[in-house]
Amino acid sequence: MANAIADTSFIIDWVRYSKSKSIFKIFDLIYIPESVLAEIKSERTLIWISESLEEGKLAIFPELPDISREALDLVAKSRRFPVRPVDYPEAFCLVVGKRFNLIVLTENGGALALRSYDPEYHDVVVWRAIDVLYKLWRLNYVNSFKEELELYQRETKRIYPKQDLIRYGDISED
Repeated sequence: MANAIADTSFIIDWVRYSKSKSIFKIFDLIYIPESVLAEIKSERTLIWISESLEEGKLAIFPELPDISREALDLVAKSRRFPVRPVDYPEAFCLVVGKRFNLIVLTENGGALALRSYDPEYHDVVVWRAIDVLYKLWRLNYVNSFKEELELYQRETKRIYPKQDLIRYGDISED
């Protein structure tokens, strides 16, 4: 199994999913940066994080000065391009993902776009919840990708664009 690092957008949405603990069938350990933890305000999300920390499934990733500096540089660099910029918590996750070969869990469009225009981050693996659900299905932890995705979208209110659904063969192009 792999390890990952998750940003705020991913954690907040994922916790709304009734099968949120299923993510630990894919990942041995998921790191949450201190900056992400500071952004979490929901009691439900904080309880999920606390329980997962206690179970040894989550760990806090400290704000290390050299990673923080690189993340701040990445934020500034991303603002020079005509695409959605990367915010600090997502940039921190990307830097950690690159340095420690962790999968970055995010729903942030800026973090997703960065890989396409910054060759230094091209090889960082970035997954959204749709990717996690697909992997759960491929590993036979869920019976139907389509049904699981529908449940996730209903519970979290995060709706994926048609091109993502087509990419996973969820709907036809017609």
